[in-house]
Amino acid sequence: MIKSFKWLSLLLFLFPLFAWSASPSVVLKDLGGKDRNVNEFIGKGKWTVVAIWAHDCVICNQEIHQMTFFHDAHKEKDAIVLGVSIDGYANKADALKFIDKHGLNFTNLIGGPESVAQFHAGRFIGTPTFYIYSPEGALLATKVGAMTQEEVEDFINKKTNGKKV
Repeated sequence: MIKSFKWLSLLLFLFPLFAWSASPSVVLKDLGGKDRNVNEFIGKGKWTVVAIWAHDCVICNQEIHQMTFFHDAHKEKDAIVLGVSIDGYANKADALKFIDKHGLNFTNLIGGPESVAQFHAGRFIGTPTFYIYSPEGALLATKVGAMTQEEVEDFINKKTNGKKV
């Protein structure tokens, strides 16, 4: 009886760890209006950087090109970027202008600020925000504010014991 209780206690303790290790299930719209789940992109054997942005975010406008460089350098090997506009689908035209202006070469989805809470990454503070997911889909890092290609690469290199990405 005590042995069973210990196992049950251990399982209840570990269950939250397993629950959080799975990629999030967040449904957003693609640019054509189709519903897409972010788990189509996260946990598919590559590192995934989710870049949360807004068309009127000053820092996003100054720094989003860093994610384009990162995506270009890694998309065929070990990592991708998934952009998420929080402008809302009603403001799709603004999001499209932002994507065109910055030549974003990675998939971008559109939602609202409330959809970001579904990523289970803590309280959403503002844009830009970056979530870094392991190839298995576990959320390993959250950063609010600008993030460079080099910062993402350094983080992944540390997590892969110095194997260059």
